[in-house]
Amino acid sequence: MCGRFALLTHAETLIQRFGVEKVIKRPEPRYNIAPSQNVTVVVQRENFQLTEMRWGLVPFWAKDVSIGNRMINTRGETLAEKPAFRSAFKKHRCLVLADGFYEWQKVGKIKVPTHIRMKNREPFAFAGLYEYWKTKSGQMLESCTIITTTPNELMKPIHHRMPVILSPEDEKKWLNPENQDMEQLLSLLKPYNPELMEAYEVSDFVNSPANQGPLCTQPVGTILLDFTEEPSEQSSNV
Repeated sequence: MCGRFALLTHAETLIQRFGVEKVIKRPEPRYNIAPSQNVTVVVQRENFQLTEMRWGLVPFWAKDVSIGNRMINTRGETLAEKPAFRSAFKKHRCLVLADGFYEWQKVGKIKVPTHIRMKNREPFAFAGLYEYWKTKSGQMLESCTIITTTPNELMKPIHHRMPVILSPEDEKKWLNPENQDMEQLLSLLKPYNPELMEAYEVSDFVNSPANQGPLCTQPVGTILLDFTEEPSEQSSNV
């Protein structure tokens, strides 16, 4: 799953990297993004737009916004079959922007917070879906979910699921609302290349969503997991 992530990349870099043509909401750096908070997304409407949506998808037919708390993630293997996601998969696909995410690795009886990012420190995009929901006051709420898949070799020791990170060449295919090739779209929902990623232990400071700041991403000791390198003597004793 994906239950916490970070986005520290400067807005201008994100605009250039993702080909944004219209900025609706400019993001601020955030170290510890949690469910029910707003997240930065790119959508394709009349052009490529950078905006914010609530994290936790609220289907258009929902009676209450709280349903979104159970829909922060959806499994890529079944999303085309589930009523909550079927419509969004066809018409409302988005990129949820990040430059790192957190997972808690079970070590004995404790859970060790781990930060996962690209080796080149570049921002990336989770495959996401979004929906519109009308509040009782008549306002429109936009909300989203992050799609998950089976873990790659880097993630297997950490968790049994991982978020779908789209390859840069696949991002526009995913966003294009005219693309109704469901088979092709489903084929994009695969584990990311582990050789491009790295993971390391961070402080349990990140455990609380209320905590922000550099301590969230600061390594504890050395890199714990690197798919392309042999574990160091120090990291193997963590």
